[in-house]
This record gives sequence, structure tokens and C-alpha cells, in this order.
Amino acid sequence: MENRQSWRQRLYIIIFETSTPAAQRFDNWLLVAILASLVVVMLDSIERFHNQYADVFGALEWFFTALFAIEYGLRLYSSPKPMRYAFSFFGLVDLLAVLPAILALMFADAQYLMIVRVIRMIRIFRVLKLRQYLTQANFLLVALRGSKQKIVVFLVSVSTLVTVFGALMYVIEGPANGFTSIPTGIYWAVVTLTTVGFGDITPKTPIGQMLATMVMITGYSIIAVPTGIFTAELANAMRQDGLMEHDCPHCRKNRHEYSAAFCSRCGGPLFSRQAEPSSKAHSTPETD
Repeated sequence: MENRQSWRQRLYIIIFETSTPAAQRFDNWLLVAILASLVVVMLDSIERFHNQYADVFGALEWFFTALFAIEYGLRLYSSPKPMRYAFSFFGLVDLLAVLPAILALMFADAQYLMIVRVIRMIRIFRVLKLRQYLTQANFLLVALRGSKQKIVVFLVSVSTLVTVFGALMYVIEGPANGFTSIPTGIYWAVVTLTTVGFGDITPKTPIGQMLATMVMITGYSIIAVPTGIFTAELANAMRQDGLMEHDCPHCRKNRHEYSAAFCSRCGGPLFSRQAEPSSKAHSTPETD
């Protein structure tokens, strides 16, 4: 029982950790296998290669699928809490590396879903221990959380605009000019407001063209709004990271720059000076 437990623990360290040479080698070879499987899927999608090497690509895909299935089973076996791992983010991603091959038995084109294995390349951050990149990514997450409400308000406003513009264009142009319904008009308004301009539906009447001009100008006016919101929150998150947690003893303002000696709000000193012992103050013995 102890040998089995120790083997399971050693397997856990190799598969889930990066602290040992064996674990690092395992992760490196896993990344190589993921990259190789992605290359096979992409080459198989090219018709010329598929016609010539269909059998080879099929055998390689099943080889990688079996390899990833064994790895997934070992992860479940060595994990202290298999169900928690199975429903975790990486557990679901590992399952997606195997599932498309099973779906390919029922749907021929499902094999190209194996491209989702690219998500497993996220493990490279853990292998290379790129903590500085993860720290920078944390700034993005903080900025996204901080700008969430503003972006929601912006999206609601834009949704209202495209609904109004789409309905107006349906009334002005009508089915004769391609605007067969209000949803079609909304689709046109979204394409025009975002300055994509597919050109599959275009206004023909002068009033409709005037409205389209207004939509284009409005699009240029508001397209930079979410970028500005996110940039402001990102700058604030990076600025807050460069501040120290220290309350001003006078106005209780928190967070100041590391080099600050005085409060940026009230101007009072942040640190009280401690009296240094004077070299001249020495006690001398009394003389009789």
C-alpha cells in the first residue's frame, strides 16, 4: 500500500509539478507533442496534403489522441481529488484534447476540432515560470474588472443606437432595397457603425444614404470609447501597483508613492522622525 501511495505521489509530482528535472522533461515533451498534433491537423486541412497522406495523418491523429487520453487518465489517477481536477479549467482543456477524436467517429469534419489543443499551450507559462508575464496579465484582469460597468453601459447604449438605426433604415429603404426586416436593418447598422462595411446591403434612397452617413460618423465617434475606458483603468491599475500601503497620520489617506515623504493630500509628513541621541549629551559623574 505504501509503495502504491509513493508511486502515485511521484507520478503527481512528475505530471502536475515543475520542481524536478523529470517533471520539467515531462512538460517539455508534452508541449512538443501538442505542437506536433497541431501541425498534423493543419496540414490535413490542406486538400493537396490530405489527398496524398490521408492515411498517415489519420494514424498520427489517433496516435496523439491515444497519447493524450493516457495522459488524461494518469492525471485523474494521480490527482488527490480527481473530480475537482476533471471539472477544473485545465481538466476540461485536457478533455477537449481527446474528445474531438471521439466525435470524429460520428462526424467526419469533427476531427478539425482537434485544433482546440492549442489551448493546452497555456501550460508553457507554468513550464517556463514566466511570472513576470503573469504579473503583467494580472494588470489586464484588474483593468477589465474595473471597466466592466462602464463597458456594459457603453454596450447597452450602442445596442440602443443600432436598434433605432436599423428600424429607421427598414422604414426608409424597405424590402425593395434589401432591408427585409428590422433584424436585417440592425445587422446593417452594426456592420456600418463598426466601420466594417461588408457591402452586401446598401441604401439606395437619398434619405437612406444620409442616415448611413450619420451612422458612419457616429461609428468613428464612439469606436474609441471602450479602448479609452480600458486604457484608463489599465493605467490606474499599474499606478496603484507602484504605491505603498501606508496611512497618512494626519488625514488617513492610504497608498502613497514609495519615495514620498509627505502626503499628497494634506502635505503632512508621512513618517515621524525619531529623536536621535545627541553625541554631546553625555552624563558626567558628579565630583565631590
